[in-house]
Formats: sequence, structure tokens, C-alpha cells
Amino acid sequence: MRLCIIGCGYVGLVTGTCFAEMGNNVVAVDKDARRVEMLCGGSVPIHEPGLAELAKTNQAAGRLQFSTDLAAGVDSAQIIFICVGTPPAPDGATDLSAVVAVSRAIAASMKEPKLIVVKSTVPAGTCARITEEISSLTDTAFEVASNPEFLKEGVAIDDFLRPDRVVVGAESPAARETLRRLYAPFLRTGKPFMAMATASAEMTKHASNAMLAARISFINEVAALSEAVGADVEEIRRGMAADTRIGSSFLFPGVGFGGSCFPKDLRSLAHLGRTNGVEMFSSEAATTMNRLARERFLQRIAAHFDNDLDGRRLAFWGLAFKPRTDDVREAPAVWIIDAILAKWPAADIRAHDPQAIDRARQVLPETVQFSASNYDILEGADALVISTEWNEFRSPDFHEIKRLMKSPVIFDGRNIYDPGMLAEMGFTYYCVGRPTVRPE
Repeated sequence: MRLCIIGCGYVGLVTGTCFAEMGNNVVAVDKDARRVEMLCGGSVPIHEPGLAELAKTNQAAGRLQFSTDLAAGVDSAQIIFICVGTPPAPDGATDLSAVVAVSRAIAASMKEPKLIVVKSTVPAGTCARITEEISSLTDTAFEVASNPEFLKEGVAIDDFLRPDRVVVGAESPAARETLRRLYAPFLRTGKPFMAMATASAEMTKHASNAMLAARISFINEVAALSEAVGADVEEIRRGMAADTRIGSSFLFPGVGFGGSCFPKDLRSLAHLGRTNGVEMFSSEAATTMNRLARERFLQRIAAHFDNDLDGRRLAFWGLAFKPRTDDVREAPAVWIIDAILAKWPAADIRAHDPQAIDRARQVLPETVQFSASNYDILEGADALVISTEWNEFRSPDFHEIKRLMKSPVIFDGRNIYDPGMLAEMGFTYYCVGRPTVRPE
């Protein structure tokens, strides 16, 4: 099929590249000329394992093109995917200005019937709004459908090529069948194609993310109580996960979730509820608990140093909100570092991340020092703070860590180490929801 992807951000790049991989002819459009130039030159502006190689292969085969010409992209396509950003407004509402602007541009460019598919994360009712918007600007036949994405940063290519399910919201049988044929190559193992009402598809995305976020917040709440009563949340987690009704997914305690989806989607769902007279208590609570998880972790760091971090050297391992990405949006590490420097501006913050240093530089204070080596930042450090569970942090040289540090203290916000082993090696080890251990 001939496809036009509007928006060459995270979702648009993955979507366009993976559709091209299945033999479709894809034109990916973005208004950022510098981004398009970079993509045409074979570079990808985000870190997503496998994406750059796959994009380059499909460009070379002629199936994937990048352009700033929206009108030409729309004119050439049977199906147009809207993949632009939908950032949060201050009140939690979803800012739909980019989606609306693109919809108007599509209306001005259509010369024949089109299927317009919204892949951007939007609140229920957005497709109906876009339909009204386009109808007011053109007499050309069209239909607007919803096709939410369920991509996990770090494994997005695999998620798209081998999805758990494909959710489509479309009112006409013809639109549903068109999208069923488009996605058929991705569903050969029998995973479901789920066609439903448009508003239901829009809600499925928000409801799914809210549920996953709520699980993380719940186990963090259990972790806080475990610390208070002297229990071990890791033992509790295993006991819970053995129940097949609960399972282990998204049930790992830590310093909370971040990224572009969970925080934004929780606020958007809560706002949508308020505007429709429904209080979304669980979503509000998950957001509150996520903030408290970060605050409690920071309080433990401060308490160890008698609530005075001025002059203390803290080494942070991990800046991205999760491994295998360079995304620092709503990242716990960024929040914690900002909070430390706001209260203790003389704190000496050193930081390392395998992929996110360049993006972190753009959002963190200039006083933060970065290094491409995770060991270099440990020289003379008063404490090591683990905030992202990159694989290369899981089995480090603890003898070297102890040698380099001024004091062997680790604050582990992801619970990746064995407390008993670290105590035997002479470390003071703080983690989440488990008893603190000190040198034996």
C-alpha cells in the first residue's frame, strides 16, 4: 500500500520504517527541515535499537522516503497516518494543536478519497473532532480512524513487527478491512486484530497505560510500607507474582516511572474524566504515588548526609527514564538532580548514561558534570545513585567502585544488587522497600 506518515518523531519513525519493511511504499513527512535532512542522510535523531539499520535498508530499497512536502505526501497516499506530538497542557489536558493543524493541512491537500488514521495518543472524541474539522474544509470523501500505538521504548521495533494486538477504531467496514489487510503481515502468529468503535480505541490506549502505571505505583506504595514495618518488598513481590491473576509484569519497585507516555496519559485521562463528570481516582492516585516515590528516595539520600548535600559529590548512573533509550522526559534521575540542586546548589553532581548524556545536557543545570565512563565519575564520590537499570550496571567491578569512592555508599533506585553481597564487601546499601544493609 501507499502510505504517508506525518510526523517523524519516535512513533512516526518506527511506524513508517516497519510498514516499509513489510513492502509498503512510505513517505514520512516532517516540518522540521533539519530533521528530514538528517533522515535523508541516513541518520536517525533518536536512539532506538535496530531503527537506524532498518530505516537505512528500506531507504536503499526505495520503500521509505523522507520529505517536508506534506501536500505531495498526502496526494500520493491511500492511507495517511497522523503521528505528531500531543504534549500535556498545564491542567493535564492533551494539547491537540499539532493534530488539528495537520488535519487542516490534510484537508487542503486532498484531491481524492483518503483514510486518515490517528496514531498519536489522543483523548476519546478526538477522531470525531478531526472529522468535523476536515468536513468543514473540504467536500472530498474521507474517514478518520484510530489506531493507537503500544510501543515500548527500547524494544519498539519488535513491538511493531510482533505486536500483542492491533487495535483499530473505525466506523465503516471498509476502513476496518483496509487496516486489517495492512496489518495482516504482522499478525501471522494469530495475535488479534481488534476492531471497535473509534472512541473505544482511543480510550484503550489511555486505559492500558493507566493500568500499567497503577501497578508500578501500587508496588511502590507496598515498598514504602515494607520499609516502615521491616518487610522485604522483593519477597512480597515474588509472593504476589506467583498468583496467576496478578503476575509479575510492571510489579518492580523503584523510583517511579517516567517517559513521554505514562505521566502524560494519566493526567490526560484524569482531565478527560473531570470534563465528563467522572473522578478518575485510580489515575490520580498513581500520579501522586509516583511523585512520592521520588520524594522518598531523595529524602533517604539527604538523611544519610544529615540533610545537607552541599559540597557532597554524588555520582548518578543512569539518566534516561528506562534502559535502551535516550529519552529523559519525566526521568526520575532528572527530577532528583533538579531537586537536589534547587535545595543544595553547592552539591557536586556527576552523571553517566550509555545513551542519554546529550539529551540530559539540554535539561539539567550547567553545573552537572557528565562523563562517557561510569567509573570516572566515581572518583572521590560520597555516594553512587542508581536511577536507570542499564544492563552494564548490573554486574560492575565492586572492588573498583569501592576503591574509587570516598565512601562506599550506594542508593539503588532500581533494586538491581544483592544486599547481602554488598554488605560483605563493605558497602552501605540503600534500596527500595528492602532493609538497608551496612558493612559487616
